Amino acid sequence: MSITVAYNYKSIRKMINHSLYFTVLLSVFCSQSFLINNNLFANADEAINTGANIQQNKVEEQTRSLTEEKQRWESMLRQRYRNGAILTIADGVKHIRMVKYINKRPVKINIVEVNTKLNPNIEIAPQLASANTKLKNRATIRTIASRNNSIAAVNGTYFKFQNGVPLGTLMINKKVYTGPLHNRVAMGIGKNEFKMAQVQFDSTIKTGRNIVKVDNINQPRILSTLVLMYTPDWGQTSPAAPKYGINLTIQGNKVTALSQAPALIPQDGYVISGPKSKLGAFLLDKKVELDIKIAPQWENIDHIISGGPYLVKDGGIYIDVTAQKLKAITGKNPRTAIGYTANNEFIMVTVDGREHASVGMTLGELARMMKSFGCINAMNLDGGGSTVMYVQGKIVNNPAQRGGIPISNALTITERTRIAYDKNNS
Repeated sequence: MSITVAYNYKSIRKMINHSLYFTVLLSVFCSQSFLINNNLFANADEAINTGANIQQNKVEEQTRSLTEEKQRWESMLRQRYRNGAILTIADGVKHIRMVKYINKRPVKINIVEVNTKLNPNIEIAPQLASANTKLKNRATIRTIASRNNSIAAVNGTYFKFQNGVPLGTLMINKKVYTGPLHNRVAMGIGKNEFKMAQVQFDSTIKTGRNIVKVDNINQPRILSTLVLMYTPDWGQTSPAAPKYGINLTIQGNKVTALSQAPALIPQDGYVISGPKSKLGAFLLDKKVELDIKIAPQWENIDHIISGGPYLVKDGGIYIDVTAQKLKAITGKNPRTAIGYTANNEFIMVTVDGREHASVGMTLGELARMMKSFGCINAMNLDGGGSTVMYVQGKIVNNPAQRGGIPISNALTITERTRIAYDKNNS
């Protein structure tokens, strides 16, 4: 019995020792786990805080950068327009009114300058007179700007006075409405960049092995030898074919009709008009391929608007009236011009003329002024009786006809947030 008791006592003591050992071990493990978990939570909190700090630093850096850009721009504005009244239209958009004296005679000038870096919601784009994109229309700039909720606008390209068809290149949202005349200069407009060059229509139509150059789109015929394309934007029917020529109606990428008379333009097709000597291989039911291109092929450009002549090219005065067949617009006149600076600020200008209070400008005077405003590239737009500027619901210059004559198209400045607000509250 005593032996048994002694043995059990030893067993119990052994068990107690083991229990104490495991207890100590468990305590150590738990304390280590607690430390590890605390470290994990601490590391997670630190990572969250670090991420938040990085994000906050980015926001602060962006805010600081925008503040510095705004200060730089506004300082530059005061230098450019020293005698002008500078008014804010929206973030990144200023309206400047000033009077210059040339040979002691006054010239009234209105300028809108845009810095898209300060407001990504600003969009600069041409707009047609007609809401349904038909080219043969005219409307006042107030009508065009109001329909597009624009905060500012000037008149755009030259146009055929009788029916409103734009004369020269016009591309809106990457759709080419009209092609170039006389390779005149045009401005390409993207979200954050601008281009300027003399533009050409570089397009072809193909059937089998026969490829024919298409010389222009939706433009009046200048020569009987040209091959022209007419889309539904032109109207219901094309012009008649030239002498010894033919009109091809294309629908579903096939020739569906041949005619010398004006041809019905299908809503899902187009008409090709030109000499039969060039288009004779395009027969009924022939499959055709159309390739439309504008040269130069600018990347990241959404809109193109043409004018002429150049005023400033690559930083230097450059007025090519003879090459662009614009000798008729020299002399002192009301003027509209657009350009952009090395810092990508967009500038549009109107100059009043033909009145005692404002005598207008020659192209040379206009070019020198655009260069003095910092433009590295600038061009003339349609002027004379067409010159008109709209700012925040008002005509701010003094056109010959009150409110401005009905025009074919306008170059507008719109704030997209304002459009969204207007739609939500309409």
